[in-house]
Amino acid sequence: MASITNQGAQASGLRECSISNSMRSSIGHKAMNVCMTPSTSSASSTFFSSKRLHGTHSTPRRINLSAGSASIRSSIEAPKAAKEAVENVKNAPNATMEAVEGAIKAVEGTAEAVTDAAKPQLKRSRSHHKARGGNIKADPLRVIMFQGFNWESWKSSCWYDVMGETAEDLAAAGITDVWFPPSSHSVSPQGYMPGRLYDLNDCKYGNEEKLRETIEKFHRVGVRCIADIVVNHRCGEEQDERGEWVIFEGGTPDDALDWGPWAIVGDDYPYGNGTGAPDTGDDFEAAPDIDHTNDIVQSDLIVWMNWMKFKIGFDGWRFDFAKGYGGYFVGRYIRKTEPQFAVGEFWTSLNYGHDGLEYNQDSHRQQLVDWIHATKERSTAFDFTTKGILQEAVKGQLWRLRDPNSKPPGLIGYWPSKAVTFLDNHDTGSTQGHWPFPGEHIMQGYAYILTHPGNPCIFYDHFYDWGLKEEIKTLIDVRKRNDINAKSKVHICCAEHDLYVAKIDDRVILKMGPRYDIGDLAPNCDEYKIAAVGKDYCVWEKCT
Repeated sequence: MASITNQGAQASGLRECSISNSMRSSIGHKAMNVCMTPSTSSASSTFFSSKRLHGTHSTPRRINLSAGSASIRSSIEAPKAAKEAVENVKNAPNATMEAVEGAIKAVEGTAEAVTDAAKPQLKRSRSHHKARGGNIKADPLRVIMFQGFNWESWKSSCWYDVMGETAEDLAAAGITDVWFPPSSHSVSPQGYMPGRLYDLNDCKYGNEEKLRETIEKFHRVGVRCIADIVVNHRCGEEQDERGEWVIFEGGTPDDALDWGPWAIVGDDYPYGNGTGAPDTGDDFEAAPDIDHTNDIVQSDLIVWMNWMKFKIGFDGWRFDFAKGYGGYFVGRYIRKTEPQFAVGEFWTSLNYGHDGLEYNQDSHRQQLVDWIHATKERSTAFDFTTKGILQEAVKGQLWRLRDPNSKPPGLIGYWPSKAVTFLDNHDTGSTQGHWPFPGEHIMQGYAYILTHPGNPCIFYDHFYDWGLKEEIKTLIDVRKRNDINAKSKVHICCAEHDLYVAKIDDRVILKMGPRYDIGDLAPNCDEYKIAAVGKDYCVWEKCT
């Protein structure tokens, strides 16, 4: 997700989410989807049976939850009331057989009507026989993640094909999880302004068939696939009576994920038609913020995420703009979908003073800890604290890498098993460059995160476009060979402006910085040997 500053600049062009809407014909997308053949319709090809597509009803409906809980209760209670009517007829004086039979038929008709109304929803929630995703087990303490795209990847003729070609290479390098770009229809080509969530064919990275093929390629080599879940906000398909783009279409022939203003938070002022509860997180200016307190919203998103897991094949989730809604809801979505791995993008500003980045960032990393607790400890979080400190430290301020308690200063110093460490992503680096790691020091950064605790994540650009694959692979090999994991212990021996030395698990020693002569801090050559070396860094491992 682009930074708030960048998204704010785009708000005037994206606020109404009408980049593509203004060019659409007056033909409703529901009618178009109903006419699609299974080979071209995202939803119909993998989600709906031929009976649903070619049944007597052109637009199957589920129970109309949007009418409110009262109507739901009345629909459910209708058969009970009808049965009571039968008993009343039976017990009435002078009751005739015709009257009793008529009452019984009324019960049967009411029950059938309720069942027909609920059938699409029941079919969606119970149609998952064998999951395509979630079948690859990995040690949660030994995750090595890889972001498989950048900000420009959508420009490829089919980025999924590009990703698929890397499957064997990444598996051989020791990658356990690959993060995919958003796969649903989106107003913006990068995928972060989603609309029709079930529509995986109107996606710039490739269609649903290619996505499934690519996921299967990774699964064959034992690598899990992480979906980018963008559910803080959503772009409308149509305008309401006031001209606001707040009528949402799910991308299916029925009304799955078809929402209205009731699904928008009530205090999203640019979209004044929202009638939901107040926002539970920060505002996202460029699109309507979704009300995650709404039971229908939660239910629809859980069903959709399970569809992404069971039918498409994803194994885990990366939650975009996680500060936009309460961590409790992230925890609920994880509990109801049971991913193999989950991580949240909870990106807030570090503490800055008159002289730049402040030394003490405890309050910043505490925000990450609080968010993880809010998810009921079900999610990890990207360690933005470590990134912010590390990219300043490598500029001749390596003293920053030891906190007042002689521990690593980021989230990895507080809760390493819940930290996903990284140097850059599609927002901070790539062509956006909102908060880039200094390129001349990038390998020092990888030497740090690949020898320290936490769950490291490697960026596509660095691995492939920058020609650093072999050097990064060497560091991954050191990590795996010495069983460095998310809970490894760090003893910081030195942290000065031009030198950082740390011992990890008493098996690996990392030296960073331009100082060549490190005196007594140099490991005994009879006990340690050089395992990896590069510009301004060196890694030793114990001799076996």
